[in-house]
Amino acid sequence: MPKRKPVVVVTRRLPEVIETRMRELFDARLNENDKPPTHEELAEAMRTADVLVPTITDRIDASLIAQAGEQMKLIANFGNGVDNIDVASALRRSITVTNTPGVLTEDTADMTMALILAVARRIVEGANVIGAGSWGGWSPTWMLGRRITGKRLGIVGMGRIGQALARRANAFGLSIHYHNRRRLPAEIEEQLEATYWESLDQMLARVDILSIHCPHTPATYHLLSARRLKQLRPHAILVNTARGEIVDENELVRMLESDELAGAGLDVFEHEPAVSPKLLKLAQAGKVTLLPHMGSATIEGRIDMGEKVIVNIKTFIDGHRPPDRVLPSML
Repeated sequence: MPKRKPVVVVTRRLPEVIETRMRELFDARLNENDKPPTHEELAEAMRTADVLVPTITDRIDASLIAQAGEQMKLIANFGNGVDNIDVASALRRSITVTNTPGVLTEDTADMTMALILAVARRIVEGANVIGAGSWGGWSPTWMLGRRITGKRLGIVGMGRIGQALARRANAFGLSIHYHNRRRLPAEIEEQLEATYWESLDQMLARVDILSIHCPHTPATYHLLSARRLKQLRPHAILVNTARGEIVDENELVRMLESDELAGAGLDVFEHEPAVSPKLLKLAQAGKVTLLPHMGSATIEGRIDMGEKVIVNIKTFIDGHRPPDRVLPSML
């Protein structure tokens, strides 16, 4: 008698090639209309599936995990971060959690560098002027931005993405500074020409551009608090392609409104998908560049993520430890 295929519930549309492969391998229940599932729909999936494949917009909290059926043994997250999943509660229910690390590194670093350039050189403002048909011609004093060569870049979180950004920033002539929970080995610091700061506060007071690349955990919630944001100098710009909750968004808005910061580039927001009306107003005034969480949005990246999800599921079903298992101690 053939072995039953595991029931795998996928909460959002994935690249076609990934969905086709999932149908071949599993009893895949796909989301054809790509509408985000409700809390009750997620609960039903937890009660019936062997494997749940959520994305970063699906909050798999303790109340959902408590409703999981006995057959539910794996949450294979389609995403690098797992701040949307209560990993500790899952572990207590003997449910394994995996993610998709590594495959988004280059794409996110590319977008971060693009945002640094966009804010410093006022690229979106310039494009909007052309789009509005209101350009009156070249002027030597119009639409002046800031040169980035020779400036100090501060990186908060020097993991894969932070290091990938450092490599790109080096090519643009930026001086690399970083703060991390653990100092990098000397040979990596030398390769990246990076200066380590044990004190985040001291680094903030000395950089021209700040880029955030740490995960969102209880320890990093509002890591860039009102007090810390005030350490930045008025000519500094802040770029965030990590998670919105790491920055005190209200204080960031206040500082941009009062010209205590020169600008910001945000791909993530504290109350996503809601975007503060004040931020939208600042964007219209050219004080902030806003993107709709698209830092990792490449065709290649999404396919790589899906392939990692499939490998994690197959490895788990075959009775082995999946390569991308996440434990509470890792967060």
